[in-house]
Amino acid sequence: MSQDTSVTTCLDLLRNGDTAALDRLLPLVYDELRAIAGRQLRDERPGHTLGATALVHEAYTRLATREHLSAVDKSHFFAQAAQTMRRVLIDHARARRRQKRGQGQEAIPLEAVEGLVGEADAEELLSLDEALTRLAELSPRAASVVERRFFAGLSVAETAESLGISVRTAHREWLTARAWLRKEIAADLGLSLL
Repeated sequence: MSQDTSVTTCLDLLRNGDTAALDRLLPLVYDELRAIAGRQLRDERPGHTLGATALVHEAYTRLATREHLSAVDKSHFFAQAAQTMRRVLIDHARARRRQKRGQGQEAIPLEAVEGLVGEADAEELLSLDEALTRLAELSPRAASVVERRFFAGLSVAETAESLGISVRTAHREWLTARAWLRKEIAADLGLSLL
């Protein structure tokens, strides 16, 4: 039995209520989940407190605690996993922003936090999330293409297959969505697109 078939079989069992299938699924998908996490963390600030392993485990825990895991095949599962990792990173960035703004914290001297870097990264990630949410309202399919390409690292062909659209359509959606997101993020962060 191939790994793709095994993953699909585990997903079928999960959808039918066999929670033990989750334990069989993790070893089959772990390496690919780590690769997705690595791609997502590549653009984060150096010294990010979440590593690839922690991101995988948090995302997998969230996926495992969902009442209904709706993935029907391997590519759909990885798209859901990438979306869940995105949520983990967004939650982490929001927590950083709350901490940065002092919610529930005692005031500390500026010298104690001079070495912290990456505040711009958290703002960019939050801006991307907000822009992607707006894009999903305008074009759910375009947002799905971005999630699969950017967050899951799927190829255009894999993205097209997972969405049931042509490769040409997936490529067109990807190019259009990327341009739209760049414009939205730049405007949100007060940057010029020159």
